[in-house]
Amino acid sequence: MRIRFLIPVVTFVGIAAMMWYALFNLNPTEIPTEFVSKPAPEFSLEPVPGYGPGLAQEDLATGKVILLNVFASWCVACMAEHPFFMELKAQDTVDIFGLNYKDTPDGAAKWLARHGNPYKRTGMDLKGRVGIDFGVYGVPETFVISPDGKILDKIIGPVSPDMFESRIRPLLNEAGS
Repeated sequence: MRIRFLIPVVTFVGIAAMMWYALFNLNPTEIPTEFVSKPAPEFSLEPVPGYGPGLAQEDLATGKVILLNVFASWCVACMAEHPFFMELKAQDTVDIFGLNYKDTPDGAAKWLARHGNPYKRTGMDLKGRVGIDFGVYGVPETFVISPDGKILDKIIGPVSPDMFESRIRPLLNEAGS
């Protein structure tokens, strides 16, 4: 009869222990992805109007580490990282490719005209199909792509200078980019 009363207590303690562990040991910005170490999915997209050429899977294998940034004109958080991407372009630190996600061609073109274009190439993912193939949860997301076109890392949320130095710069240095 007493065991019956212990079941809810043991269940509560178990759930509380798991939540305690998650709260202090897991980082919500590091969502695991099965795409790391795998080739980028196949795709071919038209460019943002006026910002050609377009973007395809074979464009990502450049012989050096690159960034593939998923952005949209309606994305508020994209504005947080955009000035930093403009700095990276001005310093010729790394090539950045832009995957415009679920946006309108006109909206994307006006956004790039207003804020500047840090991208070497752009691709319009109008329906979000390519984003789904990459496992995109939302924007912004940035993929670090190896010299041979494989995904090295996935960053969810805006890329900051600190994050660049801690997560991306080591990958650039390792590849000699």
